[in-house]
Amino acid sequence: MANATLPNSRYIALTTYRRDGRPVTTPVWSAPLAGKLYVVTAESTGKARRLRATGRVRFAACNMNGRRILGDWEEGTGRIVQDDARYREALAALRRKYGWQLSLARLINRLRGVDRDRVVLELTPSPVAQTSPTT
Repeated sequence: MANATLPNSRYIALTTYRRDGRPVTTPVWSAPLAGKLYVVTAESTGKARRLRATGRVRFAACNMNGRRILGDWEEGTGRIVQDDARYREALAALRRKYGWQLSLARLINRLRGVDRDRVVLELTPSPVAQTSPTT
């Protein structure tokens, strides 16, 4: 990840795209793992549906409400994690980063009955274009 603030940022602004190309930005928690970022959300959320439809994302470090961007935007791709091992690794990374706050959020979701349809989103930054030196 080229943007050094992303892995350490408490929140990221995640932009997903509607089928017609219009962007929708949402502040989310994320955790870095193996050069990618992972986000947990309910399967029925707009961001999960838009990701399924287009796979195109952009993200940047932000404040809690997502209105103030704290770093550079990165373009990339996203997908819903299907592999059980990667799903567990991503949740463990989120637990390490957010600790009791993630546990509390999961408890609230469990009490609301929405914990069962949870998915993990994998965000992969696009490779930075290499520029060759001019001679």
